Amino acid sequence: MCIRDRYKPVVDFIHGLYHSDEFVPLHAPCFIGNEKKYLNECIDTTFVSSVGKFVDRFEEMVADYTGAAKAVVCVNGTNALHMALLLAGVEREDEVISQALTFIATANAISYIGAHPVFIDVDRVTMGLSPDSLRKWLSTFAEIKYGVCYNKGTGRRVRACVPMHTFGHPTRLVELAQICEEYHIELIEDAAESIGSLYKGRHTGTIAKISALSFNGNKTITTGGGGMLLFQDAELGAYAKHLTTQAKVPHRWEFMHDHIGYNYRMPNINAALGCAQMENLDRFIDNKRETAEKYKFFFKDTPIEFFSEPEDCRSNYWLNAVLLPDKSARDEFLTYTNDHGVMTRPIWGLMNKQPMFVGCQTDDLTNTYWFEERVVNIPSSVRL
Repeated sequence: MCIRDRYKPVVDFIHGLYHSDEFVPLHAPCFIGNEKKYLNECIDTTFVSSVGKFVDRFEEMVADYTGAAKAVVCVNGTNALHMALLLAGVEREDEVISQALTFIATANAISYIGAHPVFIDVDRVTMGLSPDSLRKWLSTFAEIKYGVCYNKGTGRRVRACVPMHTFGHPTRLVELAQICEEYHIELIEDAAESIGSLYKGRHTGTIAKISALSFNGNKTITTGGGGMLLFQDAELGAYAKHLTTQAKVPHRWEFMHDHIGYNYRMPNINAALGCAQMENLDRFIDNKRETAEKYKFFFKDTPIEFFSEPEDCRSNYWLNAVLLPDKSARDEFLTYTNDHGVMTRPIWGLMNKQPMFVGCQTDDLTNTYWFEERVVNIPSSVRL
């Protein structure tokens, strides 16, 4: 069968799904609510910077939606990850376990502190960090001294573990949490892609003590650019809010600061957009899950496998993913779809192959390499 015969039905289906003969993007934002109203209010009141009612409201809405004890906005998801690592006690020359199959922000945030990433394999059923691979690596390389985990090979402290909920699919959080507790490692959830996703009935980002969300322009909901920290300890969240606003001591006019702080506070104008988006989040997720079901049915009994949510989870299906039989088929699919008006993309370049992280320790990354050769993301925008 020629390439056209194999992939033209896919292109036709996606154009029909999005009722368009034009170029179909991977994930466009959806503005169907109060976005313009709230933005105009910011402009009319001149509260467009990091002070204004929408900032506090957005934090309250997300905390209420997820069940977190406290939510704190940041300028973007990378800032949120950086702050989460700092609050978890990660310091220069520490090691932080994560996955090679992730967006670069995860590894970059670790590097901002001067810490060293260690990349462990992912699960075939979640595309997220594998508890089995994590335990195997720790049992080989880790040792506990006076309640602190160390890498026997490097002598460095292993301080934190950052699994990422890939494309909105929850990782096996309970098992990861148990392993981290056993080895005295702080668990931090990179929930940048998973707002609205549930793991065993709980919102992702609420299992770990600290988690990070992203509201970039291509996420399920967007603030244009933005991120958020979720906390299970309200006092720690309040401290994070203090640090992300330059650690300024409250006073009517004096400028005194009691810590090295960060200018990570989201502007009111971005938070206004987030408030409007939150009002429609459930509609967005329902629609995205409906789209996923249509894809699942379409690809059934074809050589292309649709990647479905893990057991006991409700995924937001931020980006739908399909698995091609091999790298050659993946590349043919990418070329044909993009040449014919449907945006598709491969999975991110693996972290251990990025020049900055080539020397980082890894395990065998068996599943990671398997996914790298097969995964393609297909259009996943809300269809409302």
